[in-house]
Amino acid sequence: MRQLHRLIQANRGRGSFRAEGNRLVIYDVIVASDADAAWLGGVSAETFQREIRAMGGDIELRINSPGGDVFAARAMAQAIREHPGKVTAYVDGVAASAASLLAVTAAETVMAPGSMMMIHEAWTIGLGNKGDFLATAALLEKIDASIVETYQAKAGGEPEAWAAAMSAETWYTAAEAVTAGLADRVSEAKPAAAQAAWDLGVYDNAPAAKTVQVLTEGTQVTCQLAQGETVLTATPAPAPAPVQAEANPQVEIQQRLAQVKARLLRVPA
Repeated sequence: MRQLHRLIQANRGRGSFRAEGNRLVIYDVIVASDADAAWLGGVSAETFQREIRAMGGDIELRINSPGGDVFAARAMAQAIREHPGKVTAYVDGVAASAASLLAVTAAETVMAPGSMMMIHEAWTIGLGNKGDFLATAALLEKIDASIVETYQAKAGGEPEAWAAAMSAETWYTAAEAVTAGLADRVSEAKPAAAQAAWDLGVYDNAPAAKTVQVLTEGTQVTCQLAQGETVLTATPAPAPAPVQAEANPQVEIQQRLAQVKARLLRVPA
């Protein structure tokens, strides 16, 4: 559970959950209860169930989530199964960990271009004597086996293969998810909503952070924020007026780069 708490804390306030007509948008971490959502942020199974049960007909489920509580995701998935209309899941950004259970439970799973899906083994923490830890390990084995069954129900294949993919923490591109059978197709359209930026540092094999370009004070700065490090490069941006002959562009770039780096280091990751 320590990793789960880190995931929730690192992404607190970054996402949102909303219902729009026949659309449910899960752009958030999945948490266990409304109380957890109020305290830590995220979307709970209780809130999700209230919204989906109030909707009729077919539903468009938009997903961009770094994952969260597996049992909350199980309750959400059951609400998806029980919905009388067709539920189509669209992975707009990422369906990682517990969020992948929602994606594969829908009647149809559609990956946006550039989106990803991730599967891995369940996490928890243990406390007590050797008997307690053995019991915890046995429980984790049961949870993993149930997750394997979910992926197998969607995609087929051998349980051992899914167990191995989970053990390796496997990240699937949109095309790879379709090939593996976890998704039905890759959408030709762009995602319907803007993507939230997730901190995926809690995962072992998370893809590198995206590159963000910032135009500041006449210098275009490329900021690549990776796990545990900040890498900055700079190139001159088009100036509104010619630079005077006595000016030294390289010195000016370095000075402005230092200013931007100082600002970034003051902002929590």
